Amino acid sequence: MPAALDALIVGLYVSIDDFLGPRHRGPGRPPKLTDAELIALGVAQMLLRMPNDRQFLALARWRLGHLFPQLIDQSGYNRRLRALAPEIGRCISYLAYVSPSFCDRLRLLDSTPLPCGQSRETTRRSEFAGYAGYGYCRSHSRWFWGFRLYLICAGDGMPIGWELAAANIGERVVAAEMLDRVPVAGHTVIADKNFAGHEFEQLMADHGAHFLRPDRKNEPRRHGSLGQIRQWIESTYWTCKGQLGLEHHGARTLPGLGARIGLRLLALAAGIWHNHLTGQPARAFAAYGR
Repeated sequence: MPAALDALIVGLYVSIDDFLGPRHRGPGRPPKLTDAELIALGVAQMLLRMPNDRQFLALARWRLGHLFPQLIDQSGYNRRLRALAPEIGRCISYLAYVSPSFCDRLRLLDSTPLPCGQSRETTRRSEFAGYAGYGYCRSHSRWFWGFRLYLICAGDGMPIGWELAAANIGERVVAAEMLDRVPVAGHTVIADKNFAGHEFEQLMADHGAHFLRPDRKNEPRRHGSLGQIRQWIESTYWTCKGQLGLEHHGARTLPGLGARIGLRLLALAAGIWHNHLTGQPARAFAAYGR
């Protein structure tokens, strides 16, 4: 139903407009779109899965013109969204905080590949050169060049904390840095086999978390495979890759990558938040893609 997307965008705008507050100060005309309106428009772009900004703005005049009577051009849209990357991150944290699942005592931790190029020429000339790296994707049995997206989420997929790191950095190293920012005390944290190791388990214990992971083949049985629970975060990543086009971000700069990945996670958080309010299943996003 087209009305479902409209309801989500209106609800998101009202919520984050109060949260972000006024930003325009000083002389000059105020912008045609406020920060909250621009972020809500970016979330609509993610839910409609249109990575091309020019094509999306052309569609928005027809599909979302009743909600956004004044739109800006493609260059201004892209430039302002890149500058709003910190505010996008704040909005994700805010929606997570007001969501019922924030109080759950379960946290899921995992990472997923985020390719940013396929040719050797790209690795040399891209603006990601010197920041991205080569990593191995076990699920597809292949190497890739780019970053990995790390996500700590609630059981329903609500993002609690996230991080982008070069693909050649150890997963436990990045997760340890995330734990300094994302409180997990009193929570049960479930992760994959890649986070095995006595030092990492001790780190989780030092942060007050009860850490669980699937048993490896050469270990005595402790927790089993945890297959059913592990599927929760896998399905969250599939929502990001399928409905929200995570791997087709199209970013060419670091600020652009942060903003585009942030918008996809904000769309995930907004959909879960809105579904809680309307009594729908947490990641039932099909109605928002029309």
